[in-house]
Amino acid sequence: MTKPGVAYPKVREPQRAQASFHFEVTEDLLPKEHPARLLWDVLGQFDLGPFLARTRSAEGVAGRSVLSPRMKLTLWLYGISDGVGSAREIAERTTTELAYRWIVGDLSIGHHALSEFRAAHEAAFDALFTEVVSQLLHRGLIDLAVLAQDGTRTRAAASAPSFRSWGSLLECRAQAALHLKAVLAQADDPELSKAQKARRVTAALDFQRRVEEAIAACKSQREEHPASVARGSTTDGDARVMKMADGGFRPAYNVQYGVVGDRMGGPRTIVSVRVTTVGSDYGSLLPMVAQVEQRTGALPGSVLADSGHAQHADLEALMACGVRPIVSVPTPRKGATAGAKVNRSAPIEAWRASMKDDASKELARMRGSLSEFANARQKSPQGVRQVLVRGATKVLNVMVLGALSANLLQHAASLLS
Repeated sequence: MTKPGVAYPKVREPQRAQASFHFEVTEDLLPKEHPARLLWDVLGQFDLGPFLARTRSAEGVAGRSVLSPRMKLTLWLYGISDGVGSAREIAERTTTELAYRWIVGDLSIGHHALSEFRAAHEAAFDALFTEVVSQLLHRGLIDLAVLAQDGTRTRAAASAPSFRSWGSLLECRAQAALHLKAVLAQADDPELSKAQKARRVTAALDFQRRVEEAIAACKSQREEHPASVARGSTTDGDARVMKMADGGFRPAYNVQYGVVGDRMGGPRTIVSVRVTTVGSDYGSLLPMVAQVEQRTGALPGSVLADSGHAQHADLEALMACGVRPIVSVPTPRKGATAGAKVNRSAPIEAWRASMKDDASKELARMRGSLSEFANARQKSPQGVRQVLVRGATKVLNVMVLGALSANLLQHAASLLS
């Protein structure tokens, strides 16, 4: 309280009940160098027609317009670069955060539409990735002289208890059939709404489908490895239990990147992406090189990889194609007998001898700065340590989007010049 005879000071308090109007131009909200604006601009340089291949609506006729695929792509690519991999979180940020609001402009989009877009355009994502890599090679922004390859185990959207043996899966199949029969028998229940009945039927059919996928996965494992114990996941039929970097065993996918770059620094560009359900990198060299050739029409000069990739058949095939394998020679395993059979073919002996050259050793030092950097970028800052989707196809879409985001942001200035 003020003293008697002293005037009260004038103070302005916030009035939150007062209505007010705000005017803004969305285009002016972001600076020119903002990553969201760069992604939007650079995507305009590429053909996004494959994303509209299934669209039925057309200009000049009746029908509802579809949301811009360029907008959806920009949302996903910027979200991934921002460490956001959830469609629901991206949809929420379009109403709260400036960059996401700028991308959608006067439109709105829900998480279902974003999830459907990511899952339904495998061929279009692959075509766009190929076009980006081809453009970078054509403009001289990347060089295929040296390709580094490595794999990183990424947690699947499945838990260990979801893996069941063959007999347990057959029991699950019977239970799923009984559950679906019971749900269909409730079609005349007056206490359930039409929407509730539809949701229950959809959930029962989805569980039945996942059980069948787990049975199919278990059957393929039994055919490939009769001596091993086959197990399939009722959550994600494509996931496999793999040994992780910390020595533990968890459901995961093996994500492999082919990366090119300069030894003196600069962008590390991903030119090929593979997602496998095999925990080992053994036998992955040839498929990766074949993918690079398919995307660019050219073979790399050298391939850098660690000893886990040293399959002799792959090494011989690469050397026959003129590709130089810079692959570490594996050390003999503990307990190996002195008389163990060793491959003494001329190509393998030449490879062993070449790995002792100073030039090969110098190239081998580049492997970590190329391939390991791509693995680290996926897990941080992109934050994809565990995928939020199920199925190898959807996981591949996530990884291709991550590679697109990294490549376009690194080369945006050059592509727009």
